[in-house]
Amino acid sequence: MEGNITIFIAGDSTAAMKIQEKRPETGWGEAFQAYLSEAVILDNRAINGKSTKSFLKEGHLRAIEKCIKRGDYLLIQFGHNDQKLEDSAKGTQPYGEYQQNLLQYVQVAQSVNAFPLLLTSVTRRNFNGTIIDEKSVGDYPKAMLEFAAENNVPVLDIHTITREFFNAAGEEKSKDYFLHIAPGQSENYPDGITDNTHFNAKGAAIVAKLIAVAMKESNLSIKDFIVLP
Repeated sequence: MEGNITIFIAGDSTAAMKIQEKRPETGWGEAFQAYLSEAVILDNRAINGKSTKSFLKEGHLRAIEKCIKRGDYLLIQFGHNDQKLEDSAKGTQPYGEYQQNLLQYVQVAQSVNAFPLLLTSVTRRNFNGTIIDEKSVGDYPKAMLEFAAENNVPVLDIHTITREFFNAAGEEKSKDYFLHIAPGQSENYPDGITDNTHFNAKGAAIVAKLIAVAMKESNLSIKDFIVLP
């Protein structure tokens, strides 16, 4: 419906929809609809394996630009694949090209009087002793926070929020939220898998909730479209 507000997600596999062959892997964007009012349409454009650079180069931001309108929201969350500096199609320097790319996303929203909202990357489950390494996604979360401050763009520090949650869960219990599957437990992963980046359905649900709560507790207009059970 033309009058409805649309929330777009531009991001990577941590938010993206999954094909059946990847289940039980689940992106937080798949669980986010549960926290939105009926007046809102969720358009999850997040794609597995994308960085700020490859999402741009492949025309995915341009596709959003063609349909985003006044009053809509563009959630922007990248970092995991920008880390892959060995891949020239994806890798970016956090305090260089990464921030330059973020500006393009922000400008697409602002050009039509939509609202850009930066989300720092969800943490990886990389424990260093009893806590998760604060640089599990390198310097990209800090670079996003710096960019947001310098350009007066709203940002929610989802990296810190998710890191604190999984730290509180502990090294063992936190496995319950990620793609940790023993051999023989899943047809899609017959040999098992230990993945400390991607979520299962339980993990995606809690991350979606953490993001929704952060929005609801913020002073941003998007809070008016968040419904907490």
